[in-house]
Amino acid sequence: MSEKKQLGLAVVGCGVVGRMRATLARDFPGIGWIGLSDVNESVGHKLRDDINADFYSNDFRELIARPEVDAVIIATSTWAHVEPTLAAVDQGHMLFIEKPLATDARESAQVLAAIEAAGIDAVVGYTQRFRRRFLVVKQRIENGQIGEFTAATVRAFMNRMAPTGETRLTQDRRFLSPMVVSGTHSLDMSMWLMGEAAKPVSVYARSTEKILTDLGVKDATFGLFQMEDGGMFSMNICWALPKVWPGAVYGLEIGIVGTEGVIDIEDTHRDVILASEHSQGPAYNPEGLNLEAQRNVDFLTSFPPGDVYAGELWGPMREETNNWFQRIYNKKQTPHATAAEGHRNLILTMAMDLSAKEKREIELPITADELMERLEA
Repeated sequence: MSEKKQLGLAVVGCGVVGRMRATLARDFPGIGWIGLSDVNESVGHKLRDDINADFYSNDFRELIARPEVDAVIIATSTWAHVEPTLAAVDQGHMLFIEKPLATDARESAQVLAAIEAAGIDAVVGYTQRFRRRFLVVKQRIENGQIGEFTAATVRAFMNRMAPTGETRLTQDRRFLSPMVVSGTHSLDMSMWLMGEAAKPVSVYARSTEKILTDLGVKDATFGLFQMEDGGMFSMNICWALPKVWPGAVYGLEIGIVGTEGVIDIEDTHRDVILASEHSQGPAYNPEGLNLEAQRNVDFLTSFPPGDVYAGELWGPMREETNNWFQRIYNKKQTPHATAAEGHRNLILTMAMDLSAKEKREIELPITADELMERLEA
């Protein structure tokens, strides 16, 4: 039996997430070549040296055009995914794109259209799908354990370190809302769990802006979706909790009610609490960001990518990344979010922002052009 050709991987963006995924790539036997790109040369050079990467450039186009490349990870800042994604599509490369596809719904639609026209296998980074508790819930729902969906609710609490980090590199913060940037994870999780019943026909939402006005972003958004079959889905997120709030990032509560049962998920991470005279610092701490947070209490395991032991990342991002390597190398079926699902998630989160802006119910579906025209009005 002949050996498979090892794949060449390009990682665009060498920050916190790009570093995690590139480090895992170095250990995967099906990846034989790794190239890196980041506009911050000190960050890129450090990762290159740490994993002994084969190539580095501060120009993502130069990297993506290299003949060794077969697949690309897009791990740039939230608002900078479009150009490298389209460059990778032009080269016909398999893609892993951190959410969202874009922060402008029209650009997201353009990216999705390009991916589908080229027949590219592209997935979007929704790491929580790879946590054991959500996988078992998904399987039980698919097995018919709770019958037909009737109602669901999700509440997400986050401290303000996340929006502080998200806004540090751009002054265009119009669409860096709690829903688009962070609520999208709990929306994706709920829509994924609901399955075929997740067909929203309208959304009604409200937002508050009192705490994070200095950052130019909203504090919280609460909304209610009406589904095609009469079911309801309420979704709430606040990312303006104090920096000392013990949750490293997410604290979720999810409830899904069906005609024959209910699933109630408490995912606030309060089962393992550390209190110490030593500061726990921020879980998300990219170069150049000083969050000045004295956190002496921490809800352990609440950092979505996972946790580090003996210098290695353990947790859902490891599972997600290694499963993607299996997907592109061994053609394994995986639970990754598709590009179409990623675009859907952006449309729905921005529709919530539009409802909050116009203070009225928004009918769905809505086109990307209409959505953006009304948000920009």
